[in-house]
Amino acid sequence: MADPEMIRIAAALIEDGNGRMLLVRKAGTRWFMQAGGKIETGEQSVDALCRELHEELGVVVDRTTLTGLGAITAPAANEAGRTVHAELFHVRSTDDPAPRLEIEEALWVDPVAAETMQLAPLTRDHVLPIFARLATTA
Repeated sequence: MADPEMIRIAAALIEDGNGRMLLVRKAGTRWFMQAGGKIETGEQSVDALCRELHEELGVVVDRTTLTGLGAITAPAANEAGRTVHAELFHVRSTDDPAPRLEIEEALWVDPVAAETMQLAPLTRDHVLPIFARLATTA
């Protein structure tokens, strides 16, 4: 039986190849996080990610260019007492995102700037260290 406190999401570490990654903030919230969203019943994580990136940012991703970075669990930023289980994917893109639906803000930031922002636990504790490792191997 599924844990009702667990939110299954697909998320993207989107980077531009120039040391910046894309962070988004949902309307009415203060936390910046990875783009992505909830995986619907019966949906594969990669399909959910492609759907969410298109719906929320107008970004079209070729699923064959996605690299899986693994599964990560962290406290949910916007739903107190809940946990997110994220399937994280690496995406390289230079597209300008066009925030829509519940996304109020989308910013390209370098790791130094990101450290000064209010970040979701998943982003702060897991994605930033992964991004730093990717940058040293590029």
